[in-house]
Amino acid sequence: MTAENQLPYGVDVRTPSVARMYDHLLDGKDNFSADRAACDHLLQQVPSMKDLALNNRAFLQRVVRTLAREYGIRQFIDHGSGLPTQDNVHQIAQRVDGASRVVYVDSDPIVRSVGGALLETDDRTAVLQADMRDTQEIFDSEPVRRLIDFREPVGALFVSVLHCIPDADRPVDLIRRVRSRLASGSVMVICQLVSESEQVRDEVSAFMDRETRGHWGRVRTRADVESYFEDNGLSVVEPGLVEVSRWRPADVPAAPPQQSFEWEEFGGAGLVP
Repeated sequence: MTAENQLPYGVDVRTPSVARMYDHLLDGKDNFSADRAACDHLLQQVPSMKDLALNNRAFLQRVVRTLAREYGIRQFIDHGSGLPTQDNVHQIAQRVDGASRVVYVDSDPIVRSVGGALLETDDRTAVLQADMRDTQEIFDSEPVRRLIDFREPVGALFVSVLHCIPDADRPVDLIRRVRSRLASGSVMVICQLVSESEQVRDEVSAFMDRETRGHWGRVRTRADVESYFEDNGLSVVEPGLVEVSRWRPADVPAAPPQQSFEWEEFGGAGLVP
């Protein structure tokens, strides 16, 4: 576990962080008591949360491998990447082609600190501390300008992060801003927490907004996620938009099946024409 005296300046360990909560659910070590307590409370409301987190991680691994192998993607921007864990995006992509390049983007300073230390010997990979909504800042940053060639296809990842964005910031517009900068043949990977139960959406969103002190958006519906693709002219690749454990499940050993479906991670991959 990261020691408090080693933390980057300004980190409040008393307020749960979505990135650190996710780290705890994945059995990581870079989280604190407030993060673990928030996870415990969340699991009381949605007991499937840990299984969902593990399945979401397995989806990320499968989709990156697919983009590298089948679509020839050699450069990735991972928006809202969270803390490093086993089999990160750069490791998967570089097993397909050692020249693959990755920029991880996250607003949590601990992600920048831990990720930067992990990647300091890899000049094809960088961690950028930035708000994923700040598309211009991200695209103008030194790591992106150094590692990403926008004349070539890019894998733009928004995996389990758009539920952190409020409706007022219009996630569909964020997807549009990024999509407009990508070359033909790029692929956008988008999934987020959804529920068809209004009660679950309201109760969980209120809990997370309260726990993270406003660093949360909303649990949405499948139709909301479908609009991210349809409204931005993305051509959805097989097997379509699905609960993520059903996205090409044979490509990677399955995570433990989700036992209940108070909510689910829903999405897929869309090709930029």
